Amino acid sequence: MTEVTPIPLAQLTTLRTGAAPERMIDAHTTAELVEALRGVWAERDPWFVLGGGSNLFVGDEPFEGTVVRVLTSGIERVPSPRSGYARLRVQAGHDWDALVAFTVEQGLAGIEAMSGIPGTTGAAPVQNIGAYGQEIVQTLVEVELIDESTGETSTVSASDLALGFRTSVLKQHYGSVAQRAAVILSITLELEEVGAGELPVRGEQLRTSLGLGAGASVSLDWVREHVLATRRSKGMVLDEHDPDAHSAGSFFQNAVVTEAFARSLPAACPRWPLTPDLDPVTVIPLTAYQGFVPTTVHTPSEVKVSSAWLIENAGVGKGFRLPRSRAAISSKHALALTNRGGATAGEIAELARFIQGRVASEFGLILQPEPVLVGVEL
Repeated sequence: MTEVTPIPLAQLTTLRTGAAPERMIDAHTTAELVEALRGVWAERDPWFVLGGGSNLFVGDEPFEGTVVRVLTSGIERVPSPRSGYARLRVQAGHDWDALVAFTVEQGLAGIEAMSGIPGTTGAAPVQNIGAYGQEIVQTLVEVELIDESTGETSTVSASDLALGFRTSVLKQHYGSVAQRAAVILSITLELEEVGAGELPVRGEQLRTSLGLGAGASVSLDWVREHVLATRRSKGMVLDEHDPDAHSAGSFFQNAVVTEAFARSLPAACPRWPLTPDLDPVTVIPLTAYQGFVPTTVHTPSEVKVSSAWLIENAGVGKGFRLPRSRAAISSKHALALTNRGGATAGEIAELARFIQGRVASEFGLILQPEPVLVGVEL
């Protein structure tokens, strides 16, 4: 590991805010990363790890602690117990989109719809990243991590991470701490070997987003290129020359609400049930039938609703900015808050609070931020 002269976090985060921290350590290998973290934890310093800086909103005051930069990289192919599948063990600091490009080149299916998502591979399971119907929970086998409480490394099954909609036991949600304080060192994915040819596109959400019919067949490369084009049109692909890309991606999570609350929203608000709405089938043996069918107990499902729709229909449109502010909603995507050049964290936070207030006033729902907030409050 190497202790380096601290770099302003505005230069290392896609939202472009943050002063230089008190201390910064670069870790280029897993051994260096483990050593750095154990050292910081032993000193009881405030700390956080920094990968691609794409899901981070840092305050204007210098961070009084240590920032550990995860700069590890590498992809290793390992055996899979399933015929027709391959496993990849990927270092935490490896660029996520570079990993997706590699899998497409190798004819491995499972994460192609997540092309263009900025950030590092180790951050992907923390909030169970996803796009167009694919989520990392669908392909993640296990992670190697190091626990803050013990300093020990271990391999943890994906099933033990409680992966849900943009969450896991490792995610530090706004206003709370992670259920498990640990840092991912590597992840292992299991992907289907499909080759370079065309194959049916699974998932209605992906087909709809790409304008494909139910029976359409395309190659992994075709999916990747069209997903990248779609994300680019929304300013969601990193581009130095596109001010709409100077963001933390979706600043607010799509809200997950009860069925009852969803029914209180306007019918035009897009929504997606998170559990299938199936008609239950009750089988009663003739020997037990007493002339009536017992009442079916309905289990309410949660519903995901479009926060972008809520924002725009609360009167805050694309491109909106407060007077004299250098922060603005993206001109392409209502969920992205952007730094239009020199905006402070205070300006971005002020805009975020304004949006929260408008949506709460109009629809009775408080939008929750998606990035990790360090040294800033909403």
